[in-house]
Parts: sequence; C-alpha cells; structure tokens
Amino acid sequence: MSQKKKINANNDDFDKYTRELQEQILEQIKKKYSETVIDHWQNPRNHRKIDTPDGYASVKGSCGDTMEMFIKMGNDKISECGFQTDGCGTTIVCGSIATTLAQDKTFIEALAGVSADVILKRVGGLPASDVHCAELAAETLRRALADYLCQKKTPWKKSYKRS
Repeated sequence: MSQKKKINANNDDFDKYTRELQEQILEQIKKKYSETVIDHWQNPRNHRKIDTPDGYASVKGSCGDTMEMFIKMGNDKISECGFQTDGCGTTIVCGSIATTLAQDKTFIEALAGVSADVILKRVGGLPASDVHCAELAAETLRRALADYLCQKKTPWKKSYKRS
C-alpha cells in the first residue's frame, strides 16, 4: 500500500472514530439535559456584543464564569438583547434563554418575567450543579436593566460608560 493510501486510510479511521465519539458524548448529554438545552447549546441565540448599548452589565458568578449582557431599547421595549460569556455550555444556554425571554419586552415585563426560575422552567430543568448558571443569567439581565434605568435618568453618564 502506498504512503498516500495509508494516510487516507488513517484519516478515514480517525474521522470515523471522531464521529463515533461525538455521538457517544451527545447520547450522554441527552440523558442529562433536555432538547431545549441541547438546542440552545448548539445554536445559542443573541450570543453577541451590542455596540453602544442602552444598558450593560458584567457579572461574575459563584463558579467563576463571567457573563456580560447588552440591551438596546426602542419604543419602550427591548429591541436588542445580547450576551457574552466565558462560561460553560450551560451558562451559554441560560444566557441564550434569558435574552430570548427579554427580547421585545418592556422594562417592567423583562424585570418581572425573566428570573432564574423562569429560565429553569423554559429549559426543562437543570441538574442542581448547573442551577447557578440560570441565576447568573437572570442577575446579569437585572443589572443591565438597572444600568439602563440609571442611564435614562442621567444620560450624561452614557458618555463615560465602559462597554
């Protein structure tokens, strides 16, 4: 067998092994997490920074993950909501759910309607070790909303804000 055929055979074996390993990992994840969690983990919504946000917050969670959240308001509703995190997959999922829930809501609707409990219900629950991720996402959104309120009352501060 030529050297090139050996390399191609090795690559094919490696690709097959990689696919099988990914399938095994996904099967393990499906035993622990809901389809909603897996969907938002594989396809996070609103995972982006928003330039010149009307409200911004950065919160470090109890596990050491940091989440940033950005909101833009338009017509008294959240017109854009984005997040970034250096956290785990579950933190990404919770940020994705929180921003999706907040989108197109008024300040009061978002403040009252996006809590850790609501996030947990939306994802179909999480293992106890991951509940803090929902708490981090909800707290980061609350602080971004508080920042928006502060900027609204004192618009001159927006010129000096970090983001």
